[in-house]
Amino acid sequence: MKREEGYKLLNENIKQRNLIKHCLAVEAVMETLAEYFGEDKEKWGLAGLLHDIDYEETADDPEKHSLIGAEFLKDMGVPEDIVYAVKVHNGVHGLARKSMMDKTLYASDPLTGLIVASALIHPDKKLAAIDTDFVVKRYGERSFARGADREVIASCSEMGLDLAEFISLALKAMQGISGELGL
Repeated sequence: MKREEGYKLLNENIKQRNLIKHCLAVEAVMETLAEYFGEDKEKWGLAGLLHDIDYEETADDPEKHSLIGAEFLKDMGVPEDIVYAVKVHNGVHGLARKSMMDKTLYASDPLTGLIVASALIHPDKKLAAIDTDFVVKRYGERSFARGADREVIASCSEMGLDLAEFISLALKAMQGISGELGL
């Protein structure tokens, strides 16, 4: 599946504009990290783009989230490694993160939310107005952006990245698509 087809599929299954923006943010982070690790940028980007394909259907049932999406993507002929990464990005299932793509998607998903929340509290409300230190400080504030699971974000160590480096790479990726994100 090519990116254009994946984007069309996302828009057919997700109607909430902010959720689409979230998927675009995760896609950008995944592509940046694929380049960083010398992996397949298109494949990793597709995993990020499609990781929440079932979210509107499963929002009230976290036990089903990512399982339904993974099955749907499998039926659509998406490569198995992407399907597995989508399935395991929801930690509620307790499935092993085997590949670097699995680990990266898992950690990147909540980090994008922390970065967006950080931008929104800045007076400019723009990604360009914040830096890594600003996001790291927000990460340390446990009452800030509570939905951005710090433990999951900290799993960046499984990729061999420290927190500041991970945030820096993700922030740069998101800043690169700030227009699409409206930030």
